[in-house]
Amino acid sequence: MKIFALVLFALMYVLMIAKPKYRPLYALSVAAIFLISGILPWKDLMSTINWNVLLMISGTMIIVYYFIESHMPNLLADILLEKAKNVMWVTILMSLFAGVISAFIDNVATVLMVAPVGMAICKKLNMSPVGMILSIAVSSNLQGAATLVGDTTSIMLGDYANMNFMDFFWMNGKPGIFFAVELGALATVPVMMYLFRKDTAPVSSTGRTPVTDYLPTVMLLLMVAALITASFIPDTPDMINGIICCVLAAATIVIDFMRVKKADNTAEALKNLDFETLGLLTGLFVVIGGLTNVGIIDDFAGLIVKFGGNNIFLLYTIVVWGSVLISAFVDNIPYVATMLPVLTAVTATLGIEPYLLYFGLLSGATLGGNITPIGASANIAAVGMLRKEGYQVSFAEFMRIGVPYTLVAVMTGYLYFWFIWA
Repeated sequence: MKIFALVLFALMYVLMIAKPKYRPLYALSVAAIFLISGILPWKDLMSTINWNVLLMISGTMIIVYYFIESHMPNLLADILLEKAKNVMWVTILMSLFAGVISAFIDNVATVLMVAPVGMAICKKLNMSPVGMILSIAVSSNLQGAATLVGDTTSIMLGDYANMNFMDFFWMNGKPGIFFAVELGALATVPVMMYLFRKDTAPVSSTGRTPVTDYLPTVMLLLMVAALITASFIPDTPDMINGIICCVLAAATIVIDFMRVKKADNTAEALKNLDFETLGLLTGLFVVIGGLTNVGIIDDFAGLIVKFGGNNIFLLYTIVVWGSVLISAFVDNIPYVATMLPVLTAVTATLGIEPYLLYFGLLSGATLGGNITPIGASANIAAVGMLRKEGYQVSFAEFMRIGVPYTLVAVMTGYLYFWFIWA
């Protein structure tokens, strides 16, 4: 069964690379085969799908529709164009801006909020938005590990290791993971300067676009505040983030309808839901759930520990870079959930504290998703937005940005953790 599952998984990836236009079809087809063949039991289907992510994306997409229609992204684009020297620095500033937001709210929500501003800028400059939107996505993935509330894997680590919000900044008398992430973010600036070195055309803003409606902006700010607040409340439902986004989306629709008395706005907002992206994510959740169910994720985790042996430096190196490689192809949530108890047992046997390996696992697993366009939900959302604008992103095109960005950021964190926490 494992071999059959691996063959199907590999075939799915080959097809996604060869024919990216039909990625949702491939993912859903393999997911269906996994269910029919018993690789993933039917009874586990509902629990395998990450409804929190799907609801969060759906709710945010609706609010973002109104946000775009209000012309607020155009105003933010005008302000940014006033501050930047040229196109290259616009891209860099947008990426860093997305990273700061992503440190406090989910990566997908960040992309859905910031990318429309990038789209507005690119339309004003009459340029392809691919480079800028992909940079926003990979930057949001990087900064998600900076704080306890920035990413699901961070929340998982905090819960497992009994870490609070401040432990990500300072823990046991040592600087925490936040500083590793920020150093990694700064290290990616030269990478972006090289990748976009040809984008030297000067930019300017001829004026500031008037905003027609501030309700969507208020709703987005409320969403950010609510997501941050919810992260500090203990024992919240697993789908709390998705519930928040959908409730605020529904409120936005109702308030808008009551004001303008037009059903057209509601219909257009619902049409803005990207069902191809939602379908792709659903299929991938089922596929990764099947791989986890038959023990393939456990096998990979065991191999990492086996090759590390009793050499802590070798073990740490394998954990970091093995996590990067694995997370480039599978969802990092089940992988991190599997690895945490494994690393705890290994460090207990070696008689050392587990934090070095915990942090190495988190940084590698979080950033590894930046290597491929389907390695992280934020990447899928970004590629989906580009597709709706008429831009098909190939694996090679994504990896041109994702691979150097990932290598530099991971190497920075890799060295930081070793010298600070070893």
